Amino acid sequence: MEPIQVGLLGMGTVGTGVLRIVEGHQEDLQKQVGSEIRIAKVLVQDKSKSRRYALESDRLTEDAWEIVNDPSIQIVVEVMGGIELAKTYILAALEKGKHVVTANKDLMALHGAEILAKAAEKNCDVFYEASVAGGIPIIRTLIDGFSSDRITKIMGIVNGTTNYILTKMSQEGASYEDVLKEAQELGYAESDPTSDVEGYDAARKMAILGTLGFHTSLSFPDVSVKGISQISKEDIQYGKSLGYEVKLLGIAERQDDLISVSVQPTMVKKTHPLAAVNGVFNAVYVYGEAVGETMFYGPGAGEMPTATSVVADLVAVVKNLKLGVNGRRIFTPYKEKKLKTPEQIASKYFVRLHVDDKAGVLAKITQVFANCEVSLESVVQQPNHSIADAEIVIVTHDASLSSMNRVLAEFESLEVIQKIKSVYRVEG
Repeated sequence: MEPIQVGLLGMGTVGTGVLRIVEGHQEDLQKQVGSEIRIAKVLVQDKSKSRRYALESDRLTEDAWEIVNDPSIQIVVEVMGGIELAKTYILAALEKGKHVVTANKDLMALHGAEILAKAAEKNCDVFYEASVAGGIPIIRTLIDGFSSDRITKIMGIVNGTTNYILTKMSQEGASYEDVLKEAQELGYAESDPTSDVEGYDAARKMAILGTLGFHTSLSFPDVSVKGISQISKEDIQYGKSLGYEVKLLGIAERQDDLISVSVQPTMVKKTHPLAAVNGVFNAVYVYGEAVGETMFYGPGAGEMPTATSVVADLVAVVKNLKLGVNGRRIFTPYKEKKLKTPEQIASKYFVRLHVDDKAGVLAKITQVFANCEVSLESVVQQPNHSIADAEIVIVTHDASLSSMNRVLAEFESLEVIQKIKSVYRVEG
């Protein structure tokens, strides 16, 4: 049978991995789909540049339109990154009836609805498994594996850089600044780590997962975001003493069709499976009404894990081509977006305070909690010889976000409190 012709936009880390798998596993792929999958043309910035994976010069191009406009190319794989150019090429490819596989989380979080609508119009496939959690097949699982269930919560560690940093801080007692520098030297963190450490990368991924899990159209602005740059090693040590590990968690919840999505540093009970996810690994915990609790764990980034997801999507497109069912699996959100208000978002909280070291202080603090209708699970005063004031750590029972905001506002004006050192959500 005639080979399936593929155009590859980008030959960086992931693009190279895609080439290695497609060309190195050709026999296995042909057994699965019944014909050769051939990467006919690859977009690069500089054809003359020396590369780890050598290709014939006639398969390289510096002009993406050579791929988009080539009538022999049936599938476009986008791993070039960025947003505007990638969007332009993908929409143009779909307009010409080409199927698309992408690993671009930023693009899908911001413009996924538009891209999927165009794909539906043209009866084309758009698959984007690699856009979230690298080598973990979580998108396919949410769409297919949970198609008979109703998902109520998705909670995950979906950024390997921040998980590496927090793991090192926990295991070695190192400071955030020192571990970030080490992560940059090892290539786990970018020279400008803002997207990772401030939670933006994870927020885009959670918008995608929330959209798929709850069948409603969520985007980056719908996600409440707080990063890890203000976490201190003292926070982590206090958490450990109380039986928690600090993780940057993405949390998407649904209750009676009301949804909340957030990314924030969270105290996770050590008995919860997510607390044991360390290093650059990712994990996504899914709650279904029928199945209960499930967890998906694996490498969240890297050349071969991410490329594995890209090629799996590529195989799915080819199988659909053979069956003549392309465009049938386009995910279209059908529920109205209803976001929870701060009064409807509830969780436990960890609060660390520096306070005056004198009688009556604790009574005043607990009275504030009582006035705001927040009950307390535990109150610990630990000796801290590095400060002149006393240090108090409080863990609340479930409280609404609005109630906690009122507590913190009152603390700001309470004279006996010198500083609110940290506030974290508690899970598990």
